[in-house]
Amino acid sequence: MKIKPTLRLTALVNGFSLFKIPLLAFCTPQVLEVSETQTKVRVRLDWRTSNHLGVMYFGALAMGAELSIALKAVEKIDASRKRIDFIFKDFQADFLKRADSHVLFCCDEADQVAKLIEEALQTEDRLEKTFSGYAVTEKKPDQAVMKYKLTLSVKNRS
Repeated sequence: MKIKPTLRLTALVNGFSLFKIPLLAFCTPQVLEVSETQTKVRVRLDWRTSNHLGVMYFGALAMGAELSIALKAVEKIDASRKRIDFIFKDFQADFLKRADSHVLFCCDEADQVAKLIEEALQTEDRLEKTFSGYAVTEKKPDQAVMKYKLTLSVKNRS
């Protein structure tokens, strides 16, 4: 499966993370899609992201999962021009198979992430919601290697 990366968003993510989240920048994720309903991120399997068994390291899998949900939040916050802080409160993952090639992280709840950010624009309360996603390898895009849930916590600081 060949998907062309979204160069602008990829550069934005890697540039921002270089200064704020250097470990994410080290993994050089690629943004493949940010639509109304879905986000897709690719993390390549290479010397930076593999473990001693030649499969994707747990930390790289966690960063890809986090980014797949955070992308829509970043896009909505950037468009609002307001100061909305977000952080992930918890992380649950089921590792189903070995990730032995480049991994695609998909979140089909981007519309719900956008809705949470829109709600945060209307209140100063901290808001939280749990979102789910899945990861597949490029070699076997029909078999999930990981399913995950993360709780996104947002607060309007404008």
